[in-house]
Amino acid sequence: MDLVESGSVGGFFALRTSPPETGGAHRPLARLYAGDDGPLHARVDRVAARLGAPERRVGASVAHLGLAARLWSTALGPAALHGRFPALDPAELHWDGALTSPDDLWWAGSDTRPASVDAIRAAVQEAHLVPLHAALRRDGHISPRLLWGNAGSALAGALRELTRWAHAHGRPEVAARAARLVSGLLDHPDLAGTVRGPRLRRASCCLYYRCPGAGLCGDCVFDHAPRTGLEGRPPAP
Repeated sequence: MDLVESGSVGGFFALRTSPPETGGAHRPLARLYAGDDGPLHARVDRVAARLGAPERRVGASVAHLGLAARLWSTALGPAALHGRFPALDPAELHWDGALTSPDDLWWAGSDTRPASVDAIRAAVQEAHLVPLHAALRRDGHISPRLLWGNAGSALAGALRELTRWAHAHGRPEVAARAARLVSGLLDHPDLAGTVRGPRLRRASCCLYYRCPGAGLCGDCVFDHAPRTGLEGRPPAP
């Protein structure tokens, strides 16, 4: 399994397999899921401050979207390219929320799994996203619908990047395999309906538009940016 080729799809698909030389504070994600929430709290703080977010949950949503995209991509990329993907055991997948891709994730494992919907769901959705969502809800109020909407959007985004790469490199079988896997992954109660139509446009809002000067995401549920003065409205779902 060639993780270098997978990393060539884009930074979100890259996965370090040796200890980083950045001097970062990588910790196994299993520790975060078990309640060591400090790094996640700090990540949310940094994102919220950088965006000038009017609410902490906006920073939490954007931070979550980025990590969810990394997790899906590091599994889906190798699966579509080579038919296998890293096992991504939370005890062997180290994360430093102060860094960005590809330096944020370091995989210390060696086991791989076959590229099937069930295997990817178990490795990413069940082993990572479910406990990550619980950790974010410990951090503050954020709805499950928003988090699963982010997860569906991140998965669709990984598919778009793989499809672009496959077309640019004359590898139609990669795009076809990725599409089959994503279709199966989206056929789950937590992810079903999170993205819709042939463009896989999301059905919920990530809240990014609430930040000063922010526009709309490429797959935004809105057609036009909502008006200002949202602070007086009920929170988005």
